[in-house]
Amino acid sequence: MRQVERGRGETRRLVPVVDETGLQRRQDSSDNAQLAAAAEAAAAAVHQRLLLLRLADMTAVMGKAQPELVAISLVYLVQGLLGLSRLAVFTFLKDDLALAPATVALITSAGYAPWMIKPIYGFLSDAVPLFGYRRCSYLVICGLLGAASWGGMATVASTPTAVVLLLLLGSASTACADVVADSVVVELVRRPGSKAGTAGSLQSLCWASASAGGIASAYFSGSLVGDYGARVVFGVTAMFPLLVTGAALAIPEERVRSPGVMAGSGRPRGMSRGVSPAPNEGVVAAFKQQATLLWATAKQRTILLPAVFVFLWQATPTADTAMLFFETNRLGFTPEVLGRIRLVGALASLVGVGLFNFKLKHMPLRKILFWTAIIGTGLGLTQLMLVTGVNRQLGLSDQLFALADTALLTVLGQVAFMPLLVLAARICPEGVEATLFATLMSLLNSGTFVGSALGSALTAWLGVTSDNFDNLAPLVVICTLSALLPLPLLRLLPDGVDHEADGEREGGSDSEESEDSRKAH
Repeated sequence: MRQVERGRGETRRLVPVVDETGLQRRQDSSDNAQLAAAAEAAAAAVHQRLLLLRLADMTAVMGKAQPELVAISLVYLVQGLLGLSRLAVFTFLKDDLALAPATVALITSAGYAPWMIKPIYGFLSDAVPLFGYRRCSYLVICGLLGAASWGGMATVASTPTAVVLLLLLGSASTACADVVADSVVVELVRRPGSKAGTAGSLQSLCWASASAGGIASAYFSGSLVGDYGARVVFGVTAMFPLLVTGAALAIPEERVRSPGVMAGSGRPRGMSRGVSPAPNEGVVAAFKQQATLLWATAKQRTILLPAVFVFLWQATPTADTAMLFFETNRLGFTPEVLGRIRLVGALASLVGVGLFNFKLKHMPLRKILFWTAIIGTGLGLTQLMLVTGVNRQLGLSDQLFALADTALLTVLGQVAFMPLLVLAARICPEGVEATLFATLMSLLNSGTFVGSALGSALTAWLGVTSDNFDNLAPLVVICTLSALLPLPLLRLLPDGVDHEADGEREGGSDSEESEDSRKAH
């Protein structure tokens, strides 16, 4: 079961609807707002507890005041802040371009594509220095490209093709910056004099920075879109990547004199520590050597079968976009409401992380994945209550039901997502762990892309449009039950978990999906 983000984490509220129960709905509106506020406050309290635990780990590292830490923090903070545009993109495609749900789902899924080739960014950063630098130069360019992409969305984007190209550019800049930031983390861990706990503290720094950005963007996204419109939000978003460009200036890095030599100290996740081409070896030869070693490792049964499972687990279709159309066009949820639900989803994601780390991380992987799929399928089918209006017959308003549904499904989805990171780290053998881990994360993102594309195809096939939701219920049933399809493959996975080994291999954010939750990294 993939991490569930209803409408990619959007929020909703009950608004007056003219029908036979309209008077009662208006009366319930203020009560629901109070209940929603109480729910948000409770989730915020849990979130505060989680952050305090993480900040305790970060104190020792931040106390050294290394300039690289400022750069890393900014890169991951920006990853979280870029979530500000998510609701704006949906609103722009739906209202400004008047696109159908299936088309919107397909366009938004394009953002996963650049995350599918993360190992390539790592290889380029290691083997092809730009202007004499392997890290700073890439971060500068990533920041400028990201600002340009969102600036284009704010000014010139007027066709679906233009939107796709600009979204791809922005996503590629974020993914590449993520890889470079990972490489800086690795170099800090390997620096002479680093303490044993440095890796965990740096991971906490990455996690907390991305979470802070994600919470802030979720809090403001709905009101900004509602008050100023999508293009203004794109313009605000365009300023965030410039922080990455500024962060590059804080990284002390020696100029590379031999551009053809692979980086010797610290490779990003896209590179293996087990391959060190000779100084006179060309970039093409180094790439071939890396690819050959990767394939020789990946085709082993103990790695290939879990990799196939990771892909199929993420590749099940989703009805998120169609549901979001239903909530806005049929139920009348406003951008402010959608933003509130997105905030609840972001906080619930942190609760899921805490639940896994403190209660479930020692449970066998197969058991966690099996039960999250079973329970998630049951909870996912509760969306039918919202589609058919049964929740109102039971006295539950649309807004309150949507908030509770988002919170429960997101917590469960995050609990199901964390074992995938553990599994990816566990099956990586010594010598190629960096390259293989990045490849598995790319495979995970590829599965998410396929799942979104399948959801788009099903939406079109069932005839669900912006004003026709007759077949929305069958769409929800098909997508929800499809989460059970990978379960027979659970027997292919290793049982038990070696958590101590896993921790050193995971970084701040490896997947686009996790970024919302947080980035699968």
